Amino acid sequence: MGGNSADGDSADGDSTDDRRAGGRAIGVDVGGTFTDVALSLDGDLVTAKVPSTDDQSEGVAAGIEKACEAAEIDPETVTEFSHAMTVSVNALLEGDGAKTALVTTEGFRDVLEIGRQTRPSLYDLDAEKPAPLVPRRRRFEVPERATADGIERPVDDEAIESLVADLRDADVESVAVCLLHAYAHPENERRLAGALRGALDAPVSASHEVLPEFREYERTSTTVVDAYVRPAIDGYVGRLTERARDLGLPQPRIMQANGGVTDADTVRRNAVTTVLSGPAAGVVGASATAGTDADREGLITFDMGGTSSDVSLVRDGEVERTTEATVADRPIGTPMVDVETVGAGGGSIAWVDAGGALRIGPRSAGADPGPACYGKGGTEPTVTDADLVLGYVSADTDLGGDLSLDPDAARDALADLADEAGMEGPVETALGVHRVANADMTRAIRSVTVERGHDPRGFGLVAFGGAGPMHAVQIADGLDVERVIIPHASGVLSAYGLLAADETRDAVRTRQGPLAEVDSDAVDALYGEIADDLLDEVSDRDAARVEYAADLRYAGQSFELTVGVARPFDPAAVGERFAAAHESAYGYRADEPVELVNCRATATVPRSAPAIESVGAPDAGPRTTREAVFPDGARETPVYDRDRFPADERVAGPVVVEGPESTVVVPPAWSVRLRDDGALVAEVSDS
Repeated sequence: MGGNSADGDSADGDSTDDRRAGGRAIGVDVGGTFTDVALSLDGDLVTAKVPSTDDQSEGVAAGIEKACEAAEIDPETVTEFSHAMTVSVNALLEGDGAKTALVTTEGFRDVLEIGRQTRPSLYDLDAEKPAPLVPRRRRFEVPERATADGIERPVDDEAIESLVADLRDADVESVAVCLLHAYAHPENERRLAGALRGALDAPVSASHEVLPEFREYERTSTTVVDAYVRPAIDGYVGRLTERARDLGLPQPRIMQANGGVTDADTVRRNAVTTVLSGPAAGVVGASATAGTDADREGLITFDMGGTSSDVSLVRDGEVERTTEATVADRPIGTPMVDVETVGAGGGSIAWVDAGGALRIGPRSAGADPGPACYGKGGTEPTVTDADLVLGYVSADTDLGGDLSLDPDAARDALADLADEAGMEGPVETALGVHRVANADMTRAIRSVTVERGHDPRGFGLVAFGGAGPMHAVQIADGLDVERVIIPHASGVLSAYGLLAADETRDAVRTRQGPLAEVDSDAVDALYGEIADDLLDEVSDRDAARVEYAADLRYAGQSFELTVGVARPFDPAAVGERFAAAHESAYGYRADEPVELVNCRATATVPRSAPAIESVGAPDAGPRTTREAVFPDGARETPVYDRDRFPADERVAGPVVVEGPESTVVVPPAWSVRLRDDGALVAEVSDS
């Protein structure tokens, strides 16, 4: 978020490294196809990959046991356990969340459906908005009224009793409460939510606790999402905690969408914060392992897994975050890592549309049956099948367990697709699938760079995920990005990111008014109150630092920019920082008055990523060669083992580097070298 720590709100204390000296930490990230594990012990990093399971906690336990067995340690000796999962986002994408009710102010039951009255596609007369998560029959009104200035009509006991009866009759599994102007004056909402919690078995999400910000629709939508996924998160985290206890592990810390971890009990109460938990961990891992390049503007993070690909930015060493995300067509206003997702992963299915064009995803073969080459009953061609036919990945590759690849099944699936697409055989079709998948991911990268005023040519590309390093260099080549970094633990980097992620808590309060007229002492006191609340929640108050920010806009604008704030609060300095940010984002400064909208704070307890060292293998050569097909034709390509890649040497492409969790493909006209932290760096060749 940016900003500065206030004096007295941060302390050096004992560093995380000191607390973890001699300790063993494990991170587990659940993806759509595989569950990834990173285990840090005594300066070494042990990784594992197992297939994901329907009950994600089963795959988590299996992955932990596999990693501990490889490290020859007992799980009971692990001192930290951090976790990222897809439970909440799956509930949104698949529409199988809780049977939710919405309670709101009389006359406002349709806010959730009206939204912002924007069309999904401006010129499509048949375009339809997604159905609200709460149908109208389960939206209940209460006679009460608050304004931005205070409570005008309290909620009475009779209305509460009637509401409780209605909710019981509706047999709801979760309740969202969002009353008008509760962000400013939550008294009515607090009383109502307290009464419902005492009378109902269902969990209750209250907007003043979930998102105390103005803008009725976004606050309502976020609160409803929290209620919708909360039973699933509560049940899953409960099962996960039990499995951890059975293995002798500590209680898990859960990755939030904001890029920080927190305790399990907190996310059970704030389920919406876990949406995009896994992608956030990957971006944190990329930021921690990519290193810094003085000649680069920043980093583009590229995570390609089995189901989708996620793209984000790291600028000035900070992960880009947003409070205006939309997930599964649902606006969510809580802070989260700014990630662009496309449905193109290793398991994404290739198909031909009605116009005869080759398309990729978003439908995925998943882990079971998986791509055709898995030999588990899948028959539809996927990106992984194409990579196998092109020679980028070996039939002997171990994909998490005892899974081996079947090249004949991949060829058969692509041959069927070739007939449908009118292409000449499986190899040409595989090239087409690879090209279309890369084009989809290139568009995602352009959306977070070019469309936001950044030139991708000034960035480095950090590639990770099971399939990311196989595609990244060719994608970078198409974008004129000259450097690609593939971290040591690239195949399980989201799991590694869990070991590096700080403990993070966010808070926001709406405080609207012209910046030139605000009472700076009152605003500074508000920041102090927010900081005190956050510091009461973190695990180590003395080690925590607090950073402050403000949402501002020019008078008449309907959107804000977030800028860092120093304390004591100085309106003139904040106004200048906003003007500079607006000029950077939009190319101009305006003469209009600046308005303060929201005050934000983030409390962070730092954790340090485990160090990785790799000296490579001096004078090592390729293990074998195999034919790989590139856009300019087939090449006999040397294949290196990643743990025996030559040190202090730049290897010219084409070259394939195989690791335990991912494969790196470097095409002609590029070269690759090993960095001392085990990262591979691919760069455009000088010749």
